[in-house]
Amino acid sequence: MYSPDQNTKKEYIMAFKKLINFKTLSSAFAAMLLFTTNMVMAQDTAQTATTLSTDDAAKSAMWIGVGYYVLLVLLLAVIIGIVGKILRVYDLTQQIQGKKSMNWNNILGVMFIIFLIVGLYGAYWSFTVQGAMLLPEAASIHGVKTDTMFYVTFGITVTVFVITQILLFGFSFRYRATGKRKAYFYPHNNTIEKIWTVVPAIVLTILVITGFFTWKEITNSVDAKGSPASIDIDVTGHQFAWELRYPGKDGKLGAKNYRLVTGTNKLGINYQDKHSFDDLAADTLVIPVNKSIRLNILAQDVIHSVYMPHFRLQLNAVPGLPTFFKFTPTITTADMRSKVDNPKFEYLLYCNKICGGGHYNMQKVVRVVTDAEYNQWLSKQKPYLNDQLKKELKMADNGQTKQAAPNRLALNN
Repeated sequence: MYSPDQNTKKEYIMAFKKLINFKTLSSAFAAMLLFTTNMVMAQDTAQTATTLSTDDAAKSAMWIGVGYYVLLVLLLAVIIGIVGKILRVYDLTQQIQGKKSMNWNNILGVMFIIFLIVGLYGAYWSFTVQGAMLLPEAASIHGVKTDTMFYVTFGITVTVFVITQILLFGFSFRYRATGKRKAYFYPHNNTIEKIWTVVPAIVLTILVITGFFTWKEITNSVDAKGSPASIDIDVTGHQFAWELRYPGKDGKLGAKNYRLVTGTNKLGINYQDKHSFDDLAADTLVIPVNKSIRLNILAQDVIHSVYMPHFRLQLNAVPGLPTFFKFTPTITTADMRSKVDNPKFEYLLYCNKICGGGHYNMQKVVRVVTDAEYNQWLSKQKPYLNDQLKKELKMADNGQTKQAAPNRLALNN
């Protein structure tokens, strides 16, 4: 039987004392206890404080929630450290007594398998529980294509993820060191290199090409031959609202100039352009189903972002950089209300950039209707050229003032 000499025993005893350092463990426990007490007191204060405003209370609750999870992580780390110390002490005790030490390879191998099982269950739980938070049904032509690309990509990556994780942790357990075998030195294999280089390259090429043609359909500024012209709609963002402008009977939007922006002429429409006189203002983004829509996206102050999740539409609105997004809605608001069994359902246009304090409230109702309903709605909209703006332009014609004084808004055309 193995019997360690006197020096070896002394080394084990010193290591044992070092591991069981009462001061260190006491300090760690005291720090954890103090942190826990502070968190409990903070939660009690947040619950009993009645003078805080709603925003302050929300911020306080947010930080308490963050602190709670940080505490859990730290507590878990301390527990793992303590368990590790106990096992190490036990192992040293076994060696001091001349007994067989712990087989750490078996322990780590079992931990790998446990981690694999828990991790795969966590992934399954995430897919089944958090999967309900996916985007709703796509209500545009390109949205269906985008979703198809997403699910194909997701399916491929999840399959590869599951296989590789099972192989990684399974091999770590199956071929853990036992002292009875020697690892085989296998530095290179040309066939394997070719397989895991060529196959991903082919898959990624197909995905990229498919995505390219989908993106080309969205960003193509020229309507396809033989198809009706897209309906041009201006969407201009500023803190904290969206301004909408529709073309009139001529079907064309008038020119704009940022130098012409005033309190009355919010968009800086240039009435030297004849197409500007019948442009229409609207409070709701109403669009006809199965018709190509082109949103001309602009910003007047800071970066905003046009986001319409049901239509898989998002594009930044950047001052000085006009952009556009073309799409074709396929499901009317009425049909979607029936699908989701919610008579109050509305499509919404959000701002998806944190643009300031009122960002959360920067949204517009989007309503998809039939062609007849759209034409009826459009006929009831008032022209952007209202009486107050006419008065301002008349003053300009009389030479009393210029059409619009230069302003400090950022360039947006």
